[in-house]
Amino acid sequence: MERRSHDIKKTVMELIMTDDLAKKKRLAKKIFGIAYAEGIHPSSIHEFYMARGRGEFGGFTVPAINLRSMTYDLARRIFRVAEKNNSGAFIFEIARSEIGYTNQPPIEYSSMILAAAVEEDYSGPVFIQGDHFQVNTAKFKENPDKEIAGLQALIGDAISSGFYNIDIDSSTLVDLSKPDLKEQQLLNYEVCAKLTRFIRSVEPKGVTVSVGGEIGEIGHQNSTPEDLHTFMGGLKERLGKGLVGISKISVQTGTTHGGVVLPDGSVAQIQLDFNTLKTLSEIARKEYGLAGAVQHGASTLPPEAFHKFAEFETAEVHLATEFQNMIYESKHFPTDLKEKIYEWLKINAASEAKQGETEEQFYYKTRKKALGPFKKEITGLPEETRDAIAAEIENKFDFLFKQLNIVNKRDLINRYVT
Repeated sequence: MERRSHDIKKTVMELIMTDDLAKKKRLAKKIFGIAYAEGIHPSSIHEFYMARGRGEFGGFTVPAINLRSMTYDLARRIFRVAEKNNSGAFIFEIARSEIGYTNQPPIEYSSMILAAAVEEDYSGPVFIQGDHFQVNTAKFKENPDKEIAGLQALIGDAISSGFYNIDIDSSTLVDLSKPDLKEQQLLNYEVCAKLTRFIRSVEPKGVTVSVGGEIGEIGHQNSTPEDLHTFMGGLKERLGKGLVGISKISVQTGTTHGGVVLPDGSVAQIQLDFNTLKTLSEIARKEYGLAGAVQHGASTLPPEAFHKFAEFETAEVHLATEFQNMIYESKHFPTDLKEKIYEWLKINAASEAKQGETEEQFYYKTRKKALGPFKKEITGLPEETRDAIAAEIENKFDFLFKQLNIVNKRDLINRYVT
């Protein structure tokens, strides 16, 4: 056991530190081989979500966790918490934008997750998700075919890397200036249908990739039942009969990615509309057979809000920024490295500075962009330093698993996920 543990740690470090993609793939193949031999396999949560859509169970919310830094270390802690709580219903994810600015290509990300499962003696299905595989509005207007082709290439790469859960975000194409709801949502459901068809054409035999759609762009106005009906009607029409569609729907209920930053660098309290979330989840299940609604941008909410997601039958909640914040703000994170990162941001993120904002607001908003350029330095921190940071964040994972009521859900996962 000790030898295997040492070998996989060494392999993970090599994988992260190399810039040679061919070498990265060779190391990933080795990790995948070890994981499969240990009964660990990338899986789709689709069938589990379809069962929830049929009303076979409920009362909990699946956390989808974006790991932007210290991915291997934090994934180990998540598996540790999952074992302790007998939880199987949790997702690791990374967004299209995060893949870029954290410098974590899909094959590297999935390999780190599987290696973490090996290290923690976890076995069974592991859910890895492409979050916000988002259409860039400006690029789409300039050349729609090129933007779609770029997304298809990313999706193909992700699926071949074990991402059997893909969240399509074409909500950026919703045009609220149009007077008619169908016109507002038209490009959204058309592009979502096109990318869903593509996913079905490249998914591995025997795997139905879980696909998510989105009706309201995060940070904009709240979604309505009418938005949901219009989107789902258009999507079903475009997909036609016989093609498996989406399993969940992301909605907007008052959050924003990263939270709203106050002048002192703290995050403002926001009022999330749980009633909208409950209504849309109910419609999604009862009328369309989906698992329910998905909430983005939630990690910076106050602790007392999290139990409400399960109470209001939210299918899935996406959590990212707070874990990044905890790394940066940890008493164990080296001060000299943080200062070096902030000096780098002053030069390399200068174009993102807004008039009237404080230094604290600027650093809070931009420091995610340093995670890729400083990936090797953060990964290369002494193991005891990384362990101390990860231990603090483990407590947050444990809190979330309990608040979202995913304790003792492993048997359900094993029943529905093949």
